Amino acid sequence: MKLSIEYIALYKHVAAADTASSRHFLVPPSPMTPRQTSFTFAAFAAMLILAALDQTILATALPAIIQEFDGASQVSWVFSAYLIASTIVVPLYGKLADVHGSKPLLLWAVGLFLIGSLSCGFSSSMTELVIARVVQGAGGGGLLTLTMLGVVDLFPLEQRGRYQGLLGAAYGISTMFGPLAGGYLVEHLSWHWAFFINVPVAMVALAVLAASFRPPESRHPHPVDWLGAALLSATLVCLLLATRREGGEGALGGGGVALGEMLGLLAAASVLGVAFVIVERRAAHPLLPLAMFTQRAFMAATLVSAASGIVLFAAVVFLPMYLQNGLGYSPTGSSWRLMPVSVGITVAAILSGRMLRTRGRVRAVAIGACLLSAASFAALALVFHLAPDQVGWMSLFLFPLGLGIGALFPLVTVVSQFSVPPHMIGVGTSTPIMVRTLGGALGIAAMGSLLAHGIQEFAMRGAPESLISPFAAAFAAGIQPVYEVAALVCLLGAAAALFLPERLAKTGSGTASAAQGVQGAGAS
Repeated sequence: MKLSIEYIALYKHVAAADTASSRHFLVPPSPMTPRQTSFTFAAFAAMLILAALDQTILATALPAIIQEFDGASQVSWVFSAYLIASTIVVPLYGKLADVHGSKPLLLWAVGLFLIGSLSCGFSSSMTELVIARVVQGAGGGGLLTLTMLGVVDLFPLEQRGRYQGLLGAAYGISTMFGPLAGGYLVEHLSWHWAFFINVPVAMVALAVLAASFRPPESRHPHPVDWLGAALLSATLVCLLLATRREGGEGALGGGGVALGEMLGLLAAASVLGVAFVIVERRAAHPLLPLAMFTQRAFMAATLVSAASGIVLFAAVVFLPMYLQNGLGYSPTGSSWRLMPVSVGITVAAILSGRMLRTRGRVRAVAIGACLLSAASFAALALVFHLAPDQVGWMSLFLFPLGLGIGALFPLVTVVSQFSVPPHMIGVGTSTPIMVRTLGGALGIAAMGSLLAHGIQEFAMRGAPESLISPFAAAFAAGIQPVYEVAALVCLLGAAAALFLPERLAKTGSGTASAAQGVQGAGAS
């Protein structure tokens, strides 16, 4: 009851806000020419592509890095350092953007990403590379958040779905061409260029944003809850470390975090999480206002975002391992056969954004996307059971899976932004992004353990005669329950989508009407 009253008070504050605040929520709050707006949005898309591209390029370049530094024992930290750094800064970037405005934070994030990319490229040891990845991740986490938030500063509410969809398409394009670009750079230049390629694009984007981006100078200045930020960061670090695997083989890495150590990290995360909740309930200006989670539409969007993170990782992590280690495909060859999922994400993100703009339909699109993803995972599990050597059938079912995942990206962002008052829009944007990343990391760790268990059981039963290698046969048997669980996660996402608003209400004049539209969509 206390949180519901607090949330109603927030919306009363919105209704009584000054005209400038109302304009900020509904229309672009700053005078920018169409040319400046186009250049700024292009810079947003470029930086989002770089932040997403960085992971997929690195996966292809990693063998060359290991060979040069002889650092196979530390290779998992190259991924973990970036993942941890980019995740823990997301809520802080959202909160600071609410306090100071998005432009200074975005310039800071681009600068950190640029410095981190240069440091990675010039690294002369695995330790230096890991440290540089922390810096790069601290910038990359801001790019994922602040580019989505920057759309609010550029476009009125009824157009944001379209442009959020275009950003989702940019993300899909980066996953499509990342492995191909990484393979080309490593083959014709060196692994250093997997990082140096970021530098000219980041420098141009930094200049464009400094010259053309004209958001409000500040929003609602107030003290930042640094204690809450420290507790949340420590909680996320413990959770992400608990998912880490050694050996650079992801879920099937040898050794990994020992069971006792993992349980200790999870226990520490639980204690820190409880302390964070206590602090947030008492803070005058909490980092994550708990009242947001009493708002039905926002909570549903957050749960759908978590489900999308899990299924995205399940779609792109395991299949390359099977194609390369089991069926003998090259990294480039496996990338081409996995491209349908990236094409699906790109196409669906654009179409979903346009549908949000023209029809405002939310619930039906989200439910349909989750059900389509569930059906695709079920079909993939069936292919692995009946015809594990038929890669063409796998590629065929990856396309509708990409459509389902891609449709959720702009939808979740727009709904979460629509469900919070203007002075909390940074936090409202960053929270689903943080949850999606965390859900993906935790989900892939659990699915990886399930896959490893399935492979061990298959080996204990004895491998029957097969047209594929013993490893491929064991993998095909182990991946089936993994994709069945992924399908179940999609169904749970569809259940959460039932609590989304049926459609985004048409905006009237003033913040009060926007708040009324949100409340009509299911405010507590």
